[in-house]
Amino acid sequence: MNERRKAYVEKLKAQLDKWNADIDKFEARTKEAEASLKIKYEDELMKLHQQRNEIKTRLSTLQEASEEAWDDVVDGLEKSWDIFRESMEKAMSRFK
Repeated sequence: MNERRKAYVEKLKAQLDKWNADIDKFEARTKEAEASLKIKYEDELMKLHQQRNEIKTRLSTLQEASEEAWDDVVDGLEKSWDIFRESMEKAMSRFK
């Protein structure tokens, strides 16, 4: 993997690690929430977990992508990334 690709992947991994920590915090808050909010929070956490898992899969695919496939894989990853980022931002505002 060339240095540009490696730096790109490392940047994404670092952001994903930060979001994983945020999800852990959300899970802790969910456990402390009132019953009426707990169900809503658990649904939102399930959605975040699903999106995060998709990102992890796409990131693995990106790391293994050939030079020829790189741009196509990046495009798909960035679309998923944007959706996940928006979901995380919404969750952060709700869990505060």
